[in-house]
Amino acid sequence: MVLGLLAVPLITAAHLTRPEPYGDHLTVHARVESPGAPEPRLRMTGRAVEAYDPGTGRTRWAYTREGRRPLSVLPVRGHAVTLWSDGLVTDTARRDGRAVRWHRAAPAAAAWLRSPRARDGAGVLQRLAPSSRMLAVVTPYRIAAYRLADGDLRWVLPARRGCAFEPARTMRHGRALLVAQPCRSPGASWTAEVVAVDELGRIVPRRAPLANELPGGSDDRSNAAAGPDVTGARRTTGTVRNNTAAGDG
Repeated sequence: MVLGLLAVPLITAAHLTRPEPYGDHLTVHARVESPGAPEPRLRMTGRAVEAYDPGTGRTRWAYTREGRRPLSVLPVRGHAVTLWSDGLVTDTARRDGRAVRWHRAAPAAAAWLRSPRARDGAGVLQRLAPSSRMLAVVTPYRIAAYRLADGDLRWVLPARRGCAFEPARTMRHGRALLVAQPCRSPGASWTAEVVAVDELGRIVPRRAPLANELPGGSDDRSNAAAGPDVTGARRTTGTVRNNTAAGDG
């Protein structure tokens, strides 16, 4: 009986000191009591992503990962999306830092992110429209679109053979995101070297239907009117599990 009682605190201590998945360390500095409190602003400080009160400058929460550093952070209403040096993309509850909602890996991106060509991840994180609830992760090899609410992979558009996307060379035209895709072939037409996408995939005529809302219709918007590129992009219908995910947050 005595040995059993002594074992309880040892088991508890082992549980409390267990490392978090992905080396996550999320520290809340100031609790948010008022539901009407403004969302914090975001900044990167060395190896941390910090959220701070826009009025007082006081830090609300800080997020670090062991052995990694943040390269860029994308503020979205309710979300703090971060690209890390190992190619992991995370989403943190922006308002109060109560949780890291999900983790997703950008395949084969870690080595590229260490190179000067990556420009510290410039342009990798993109909203697919100003009011969209979809996130694009742009690397030289592919554009992957995730639903912000849960990190679900919705579609993937690989770069054309002999070409590569340049995340730092993007622009917006209406609801379209234009991404440069330079090709090695000197005879490539300029139309092949620019790709237009939105939350439904590559913009081409006669796109197939796709629904990006959460199951049960609880997402912010319905995208069932159109669909992804019918050439090259991975077509999905309904909810699709993320085969490139490092794991769930």
